[in-house]
Amino acid sequence: MAKKLPVERVHEFLVKAEEETIDEYGCRPEKRSLNQKMDNGLINLDKVSGPTSHEIAAWVKRIFAGTNLVTKTGHGGTLDPKVTGLLPVALNKATRAVDVLLTAGKEYVCIMKLHGDVVEPKIRSTIGIFEGKIYQRPPVRAAVKRVLRAREIYYINIIELDGQHVLFKVGCEAGTYIRKLCYDIGEVLGCGAHMEELRRTRSGPFIEDSTLVTLQDLTDAIYYWQNDGNEKELSRILYPMEIAFSHLSHIIVRDSAVDPVCHGANLTAPGILKLDNDIKKDDIVGIFTQKGEIVAMGKCLENAQAIMAAQNGFMVETSRVFMDPATYPKWVKK
Repeated sequence: MAKKLPVERVHEFLVKAEEETIDEYGCRPEKRSLNQKMDNGLINLDKVSGPTSHEIAAWVKRIFAGTNLVTKTGHGGTLDPKVTGLLPVALNKATRAVDVLLTAGKEYVCIMKLHGDVVEPKIRSTIGIFEGKIYQRPPVRAAVKRVLRAREIYYINIIELDGQHVLFKVGCEAGTYIRKLCYDIGEVLGCGAHMEELRRTRSGPFIEDSTLVTLQDLTDAIYYWQNDGNEKELSRILYPMEIAFSHLSHIIVRDSAVDPVCHGANLTAPGILKLDNDIKKDDIVGIFTQKGEIVAMGKCLENAQAIMAAQNGFMVETSRVFMDPATYPKWVKK
């Protein structure tokens, strides 16, 4: 049975303690100013065929050059030059989060060309075999080591069959090579096959919706802001960096616990207010403020039940910090 793409989750929190946040520190992501959004933002960009992902990110930086507010860009998941579709591009501080997007599930629409005539029932049954866990060796031109590795195919849905052309949608684990998937399907069919066209339609929480923009859309939005004082369109297309962590379990911490974590300290039990109820030991989790800001990510040293029961001790080993120190004071007095 096909699965759904595990890119977002419903958070069911266990409440360890309760405490009100102090409004004067930090800022809810949805209330950030336009300048703050550019400093912590992600753009849901529609990549065209031709340029590399690195070139697209560089062009975004060039488009923002006149604002003097964006000095760094990065992309969340490489697409081959001829492949089109979603390419999340991060700005400034949000570039710290692009690696998190690399681990999120992906969805593609692909045109596969068969090298011979095959009856429709055999095509459908063969493609269905590839749902679930598969093993792939990256192509020769891949930028990673060519070792056999397991990847999950969550679903493959055939959209249309036209002679030797098969149009299908596939949801898969990050790091799956669709070109190799087409080749393997062709091998099982016995006729051979290759990937003719590919478009990414989902990357983690990013989907094809009203926020999917072209480079021209971005250029226009910046023009309206700089020349007409209208920031509505630019503000609309800038996602807060927190969306990149949608697929991770969350832990919510006290205001007084934020700054130590910002300095790289491990998270201790007294600093935790809420946590997802299904956290397991060694899970990678996001550490958030009560306002919904991402502070850091790290590896859980205990499961949810043990964290709930703990009165002291380290609960999360901090691995990467996203919030700047001094955003919250070390000790908050009410």
